[in-house]
Amino acid sequence: MNIEVIMQALEIMWKGMLGIFVALVIIMIFVWIMAKLGAKNNKSDK
Repeated sequence: MNIEVIMQALEIMWKGMLGIFVALVIIMIFVWIMAKLGAKNNKSDK
């Protein structure tokens, strides 16, 4: 096994995992904001 190939694979892997984590956090923030806005609008409708 070539150590350079393994290091390149690890570099690609951590960038991919970071991208997935960032996307997940952005989606969670968006859903939280939409839930807050929906709850506020639901209270004013009653």
